[in-house]
Amino acid sequence: MTNKLFVPDHVAKAARKAIKENAEMPKPIENAFGKGAENKNEDDPSQMETSALERLPQPTGYRVLIIPYYPSAQTKGGLYVPDQVREREAFATVAAYVVKLGPDAYKDPQKFPNGPWCNEKDWVLIGRYAGNRFKVEGLEVRIINDDNIIATILDPKDISYV
Repeated sequence: MTNKLFVPDHVAKAARKAIKENAEMPKPIENAFGKGAENKNEDDPSQMETSALERLPQPTGYRVLIIPYYPSAQTKGGLYVPDQVREREAFATVAAYVVKLGPDAYKDPQKFPNGPWCNEKDWVLIGRYAGNRFKVEGLEVRIINDDNIIATILDPKDISYV
């Protein structure tokens, strides 16, 4: 199942006309149907441009900014996963990429006697539904507490959800 977008007839006609004539699409139509419609969480966070990462909010205190793993549109066996299922799994995901650590994250020697549990640019496991979710320019990010990190992992594709 895919998401359906209902638009007025005059908008659909303008889009069809622009496609036929190879003309430049109006910005709202391009955002709905063109490159702007992509979910940025499907990209590998380690490959993001530095300026995009710098524009993300800086977590305060003992918090950690993460990007949740967004499952692939196709399984290893070649089956296509419906958008609704992918969105539900992304919401309940337990794998995430650590973008930034707050200034006080892992600084408490009584709570973390062996040092930080993770570093920036690590893939980690987190509690299901953990943190506060929000979007920045189409990219879903979460801010979680430093003690919500359960484990570090090498590849989020190795983790299956139950």
